[in-house]
Amino acid sequence: MGRGRAKAKQTKVARELKYSSPQTDFQRLQRELSGASADASDQVHDDADDSWADEDSWRR
Repeated sequence: MGRGRAKAKQTKVARELKYSSPQTDFQRLQRELSGASADASDQVHDDADDSWADEDSWRR
């Protein structure tokens, strides 16, 4: 693929990002900013992260 095609593709993607207007969930945003607990479906919990938290607890 030549430089012209690559640049055209990048321009197309940039234009789509610039002019697209994704739907914003303002209620979810408000919950996130206020620190309120969210639904269980919104929360992601990974046990691998907990192992690091225990290891670094002595620093606090």
